[in-house]
Amino acid sequence: MSYLDNIRTFVRVYELGSMSAAGRDLRISPAVTSSRISQLEDHLSVRLFQRTTRSLTPTEQGKAFYGGACEILESVDSAEAQVVSITDNPKGALFVAAPLGVGRRLIAPQVPAFLKAYPAVSVRLRLTDRKVDLTTEGLDLAFFLGQPEDSTLRMRKIADVERVLCAAPDYIAQRGNPVSGDALVNDRHECLNLRFPGAPEFQWRLITPEGSKRFAVTGRYESDDGDVLTDWALAGQGIVLKPIFEVAEHLRKGRLVPVATATPPEPIQMACLFTHRKRQDPKTRLFMDFVIDRISQEVRDSETL
Repeated sequence: MSYLDNIRTFVRVYELGSMSAAGRDLRISPAVTSSRISQLEDHLSVRLFQRTTRSLTPTEQGKAFYGGACEILESVDSAEAQVVSITDNPKGALFVAAPLGVGRRLIAPQVPAFLKAYPAVSVRLRLTDRKVDLTTEGLDLAFFLGQPEDSTLRMRKIADVERVLCAAPDYIAQRGNPVSGDALVNDRHECLNLRFPGAPEFQWRLITPEGSKRFAVTGRYESDDGDVLTDWALAGQGIVLKPIFEVAEHLRKGRLVPVATATPPEPIQMACLFTHRKRQDPKTRLFMDFVIDRISQEVRDSETL
């Protein structure tokens, strides 16, 4: 297996553009990463990367080898998947990404039961509200809210998630309860925005009598962590746009109150992204089935306030 390990290491170094990043991704030391690349170069009698103190770039031989290396790994993974499917004994690490709210409230609670059912599998769950790249980040699948940007990936839709604009009673007492998106903009309400580096200008898409419309809301509060926005809303600092499942308990107990109900937010798609190759992996397929069956009902139940 050492030659395959060397090839896997080469592919991750190529995709991530860094020995140290590939080592972290593969859970091996930089020294082992470098050694595996050197062994592979010795075996092929070519240099696969040009190395300097500040950069690492693939050579022409490295670029040519990458395509074949991916095909080799895909063939091995496919063969292993067929065997595992027959024996019904999935194993190995499963790399999963999800937005913070989805991951904390829906995905993470399902992991212990899944691992109990499949003890030879481990799950590495990465939670972030920024957009992730399955290929460069070595992910098997990624849950997300919204529309995918990469059309080459496969998608499995989970649900259309209802959303709500809401604020704390203290905020409403001070600033009033805006009836619509126009009031949000015209009265310059403090809107709490989810933003991350590279995000476009923020607008809220709301449903008006004339149809769907974007509203250029403003506010002094921004964060790349959706739970921080919820905390600010609970503290009376502004209006937040949230999937109902994330704030259902706060709404039931009156800690948050719906606002601008004349122009409610559009529902947002919840789905799972994966590559065609990863779909063949039994543990990926089993995890998707296991989690989606459970969280779909949770989302529906949360929307019944």
